[in-house]
Amino acid sequence: MVVAGTGNYSTSESIELTREAEKTGVDACLLTVPYYNRPTQEGLYRHFKAIATSCNLPCIMYNVPSRTSCNLAAETVIRLSKVDNIIAVKEASANLHQISEIIQGVPPEFLVYSGNDGDTLHVMALGGYGVVGVITHLVGLQTQDMMNKLLAGKTKEAAAIHRHLLPMVDAMFVVANPIPLKFAMNHLGFRVGPTRLPLCEPDEKTAAAILTALKQFTIDLAAF
Repeated sequence: MVVAGTGNYSTSESIELTREAEKTGVDACLLTVPYYNRPTQEGLYRHFKAIATSCNLPCIMYNVPSRTSCNLAAETVIRLSKVDNIIAVKEASANLHQISEIIQGVPPEFLVYSGNDGDTLHVMALGGYGVVGVITHLVGLQTQDMMNKLLAGKTKEAAAIHRHLLPMVDAMFVVANPIPLKFAMNHLGFRVGPTRLPLCEPDEKTAAAILTALKQFTIDLAAF
């Protein structure tokens, strides 16, 4: 499945990007909360609705206030969940109270994903669907095992895996993602290329911290 990131701070540009992505045959689009211009909740509602109604793609909203400086409130997500092709939200606010309100208020078929690897256990325990992750590129099978154990009612075992994986989460966010992840994947043999400016390669101290963390884990997705 290919999900194209087509949302930005401009509704008209986001519509154009989404329509272009739809022409290429992608399966869905990921629409981040507009950054910099800090719209009202009504503006956010109109923004996402306008993009969704301009295409036939399933739309996944992405709430990450630490990067956008704008939070998509629970009541706005609930309103938008009634738009036919808005099917999910990637919630990276780390606000479990807000996430609980969203899960309580949206239709059962609307999916609430954790947008933070360290919140996956908590979000799923509240009724969330899964995670759009970072560490899953490296320890995806272990993350899957944690999720399956939680769904099977093996809470203590799931929590133990969660705690075990936290140092990997910390390492992948020691500086802004995706700098650590790209560095780690290239080091492990996944030729994913460099980051694009203004993001650049990690400095020596940061690289050493990432490599130290990698040595502590079994990487469960083979490069070859």
